[in-house]
This record gives sequence, structure tokens and C-alpha cells, in this order.
Amino acid sequence: MIAHPSAVLEVHSVPVGLSEVLDDLAAAPDTLGTWRTLAGIGARDLVAARLAEAHADALGILRQLGGEPPAPGSLWGVWAARTQDAVVTAEHGAEGWTLHGASPWSSGSDRCTDALVAAGDRLFAVRLGDPSVVPGEDPWRGLGMAGAGTTTVRFHATPARPVGGPGDYLDRPGFWWGAAGVAAVWFGGAVGAATPLRDRIRSGRGDAHDAAHLGTVDAALGAAAAVLREAAAAADAGREDTDTARRRALVVRATVEHAVETTLRSTGRATGPTPLARDARHARHVADLEVYVRQSHAERDLATLGGLAATAPAVSL
Repeated sequence: MIAHPSAVLEVHSVPVGLSEVLDDLAAAPDTLGTWRTLAGIGARDLVAARLAEAHADALGILRQLGGEPPAPGSLWGVWAARTQDAVVTAEHGAEGWTLHGASPWSSGSDRCTDALVAAGDRLFAVRLGDPSVVPGEDPWRGLGMAGAGTTTVRFHATPARPVGGPGDYLDRPGFWWGAAGVAAVWFGGAVGAATPLRDRIRSGRGDAHDAAHLGTVDAALGAAAAVLREAAAAADAGREDTDTARRRALVVRATVEHAVETTLRSTGRATGPTPLARDARHARHVADLEVYVRQSHAERDLATLGGLAATAPAVSL
């Protein structure tokens, strides 16, 4: 078992081989089970967790919007990012729908078999083995998350199947549960990043200052685990509308982001440069986590959350 000291989310160790991971995700009984699996992967391997998180999101989207179930052994991405210079458009002709244009920030472009691609206000399923799909533009140049196969993918009249109707992808509570699922991976990444600090205390090499840092980490991870469990229960209850789910997901992401930053800061201050300089796996994990957590929109998300909080009842127990 991989867990932070209080084991408040029961983060389970998961083999990082993707075939086993996909089987575990398909067998997860509920949202909390899925998030525990994702967190367990993230504690060990954030690149594998990035691919697993997108696949889990795709499973939920296809289920909620009436898409065809994924074929056994397939690996799905969800590619919805857009920039000023890279967009995807959809056209409907005599032979059905086709996609045109470029999809930036498309993780797993080197190994996904299928993807859900946003074009305009609609989502489309695409088989990535079609010769009209060309990945590899704008290759990743940073160290963090370098193994995730994130590139710009170009579509040249690529056959596509619509999933849901116009606006359905964004206008559903499930969109925000997917956004909270990303934070479950951040949580697992923080659990893994704290390993040198936990090992320092357990081995008897740490002093009172190190113990205080581990206490700080434990408190932050405990708060993060609590909001993740509460959000998972709300997702499975299915009683929240889109606005309520949005507010809850933003709270989850902000809380987990704070736990990540607290963990990285406290672990680094307690252990010094040695783990980053002498432990290649830990150094890579930290680099991956620092990039991954930047999927947060930081103060922009907090500003959105503040606007929602101002018009909703105050938080209560």
C-alpha cells in the first residue's frame, strides 16, 4: 500500500503497466474507487496516471452521453484544449462527420488508440489509426511530463462520430467530476513526492523540524483527501446540478493544489537537495508533478470560485 501516514484515502499501490491499469479502471465500482486507483498510479508514475486519468474521463463521458463503449484493449484520450492558433472544426457531409484542424496539448498522441475531440461546442469520437490523423507537431521540450506523448495533432478530413449533442460535453455535472478526477492524480503525486520526508522520519534521521514538516504535509493531504471523498460521494449520488458540481470541483482542485504545493515545499525544506540530486526517480516525479499541477488555472479558478461562492449559501458543517 502507498499511503500518507493517516491513510485517509487508502491510496492503493497499482501496477503501472497500462493494460492492468485500464482493467482496474473498468472494474472500479464507483467514483471513489476510480479516484483511489488514479491516486495510487499517480503516487508511483504520473505519466501513466495522466494517460489513465484521460481514459477514465473518456469512459465516463461515453457512458453519460450515450457513446459506444470502448473496445477491449483500447486507450482513449480526451482532447479539448484550444489555442488562438490551433482549433478543430467539424463538417457534416454525405458520408458523415469529418474533423479538420489542429488539436494542441493532446497527451497520449503517440499511444492512444482513440480520442474524444472537441470541435466547436460538440464532442466527437475518432479512431487515431486513420491515416488522416497526424500527431507530432510542437513536440514537448520540457523535462516534466516528457513521457506523456503530448503534441499537437492535426486532422485532415478525419472520419468522426458525434458523442452527445451540441453543448452536452460542457453542460453536465460529469464535466466537473472529470475535473475533480484530475485532482485525485495530483493528490497521489503529492503522496509520492513526500516519500523522502516520510522515510527520513521513519529511519530516525529526522529531527523535530523534520517532524513538523511531515505534520504540515499530513494535515494538507488529510484536507485534500476529505474533499475528494466528499466530492466522490456527491458524484455518485447524482443529485447536484452543473453549477453546484462546478463549485465543488473548484474547491477540490484548489484544496489539492494547496496540498501539492505544501508537500513539495515542506519536503524540500526538510530534506535539502539530496533527494533531488541523488534520486533520479524522485527528481523526475517532482518535475512531473510541478508540471501536472499547472493544469490548475490558479487565481483565475479562485476568482471563478469566489464569484460562485458570493451567490450561494455559505459553507457549513
